[in-house]
Amino acid sequence: MAMTVHVDVVSAEASIFSGLAEMVVVPGEMGELGIYPRHTALMTRIKPGSVRIKRPNQEQEELIYVSGGMLEIQPGVVTILADTAIRGGDLDEARALQAKQDAEEAMKNRSSDIDYAQAQAELAEAIAQLAAIKQLRKRSGH
Repeated sequence: MAMTVHVDVVSAEASIFSGLAEMVVVPGEMGELGIYPRHTALMTRIKPGSVRIKRPNQEQEELIYVSGGMLEIQPGVVTILADTAIRGGDLDEARALQAKQDAEEAMKNRSSDIDYAQAQAELAEAIAQLAAIKQLRKRSGH
C-alpha cells in the first residue's frame, strides 16, 4: 500500500474534502507545490487555482478550485484553508466567463485604484476557474 497523508480542504462555507491522498498539488504564491507524505512542515499563502489530489487506488485526480487562502503542512496532515473552494465538477463555465468579462470591463472603466485592484483580483479568480474547467475537460476527453 502506498504512503498517504491526510488532507483537509476547508472554505468559509463548508468542508470540501477530507481524506487520504498519495500526493497533493497546491497553487502556492511562488508556484505550484507538490506535497507527498512526510513533507517538511510549511505554512504559506495560496493563490487562485486548482488543487489536485491523488487519492489511493484511484486513477483520476480530484480537482478543487480555490480562490486563495492558506496552506499548512504538518507531519501527516495537509490543511488548505481557502477563501472559496469549489469542487471541479461544480464549476460553472458560463458564470466564470461572465465574471472575466465583467472584471475586464471594470479594469477599462476604472474610477480609482481600489476599483482597479478589486477588478484585477476578480479577473485572476475567473481565469483560474476557467483553467480548472479546461483541465477537467482535457482529462475527460471533451
